[in-house]
Amino acid sequence: MTQQSKKIDEEALAEAYNRALSLEKSGNLDAAATAYAEVLALDPEDHGGAAVRLASIGRGETPLKAPDAYVATLFDQHADVFENVLVDQLNYCVPLLVRQRLQALGLGPFQRALDLGCGTGLTGGALRDMAEDITGIDLSENMVEIAHEKDLYETLYVAEAVDFLDDNDESPFDLIVATDVLPYMGALEALFFGAVDNLVPGGLLIFSSETLPAETFAGRDYMVGPHQRFAHSEAYLRDRLTATGFEIIEMGDITVRMEEGEPIAGQLVVARFKP
Repeated sequence: MTQQSKKIDEEALAEAYNRALSLEKSGNLDAAATAYAEVLALDPEDHGGAAVRLASIGRGETPLKAPDAYVATLFDQHADVFENVLVDQLNYCVPLLVRQRLQALGLGPFQRALDLGCGTGLTGGALRDMAEDITGIDLSENMVEIAHEKDLYETLYVAEAVDFLDDNDESPFDLIVATDVLPYMGALEALFFGAVDNLVPGGLLIFSSETLPAETFAGRDYMVGPHQRFAHSEAYLRDRLTATGFEIIEMGDITVRMEEGEPIAGQLVVARFKP
């Protein structure tokens, strides 16, 4: 591809994406869906998350997960302001909730912990004194660079969570944590089976998820919510965990974050791998 044609493609992509957003905002969802389809044709890897937006407005199939290119782009762009926005503006405190629940349940300390979707290291910082060795994984290279500067992790990788779990041949972990990862995944079988393959017997999986009222799910296991993130039903989480070989120690309702002044409901789940 020549530089010139690439430039034209990017211009066309920006035009189609901005048009789609504008149509969506005005409530013309059918026209927005057509414009998002244009975006996908121009950018099949979907750096802008058009597939997720189509599902969010009820005009497309719910994808199995958010596209890797979209997640990496999203967090690469926001890495420098990530903590300020998430913690100070959106009142995100899930890493501290994880620490509190582990202490309240008398779990830990841990030999080897894996922080999936480690971001800039919020969870690593919250658990640093509870684990001998912490490995961090994130799709965003910019996030991993910031986490590296904090010196919280023994090992850091730029990788997609399930891909890492599939490929990892290092020693198993006794704790796997995934905070703010499930909102970018729909189907969870691969994540849970990957966790099982990387846990010692009796090892823990702890994760946060977002949820919606039962009537909104209308029988679905998961869906893309109004803020372009995946929500999972409690029944689906319980069913998939049990089917994969986990015993649920605790599943508690939490406020994951604020969004446009409204609390986002979710769950914090502590599960133990029982072979």
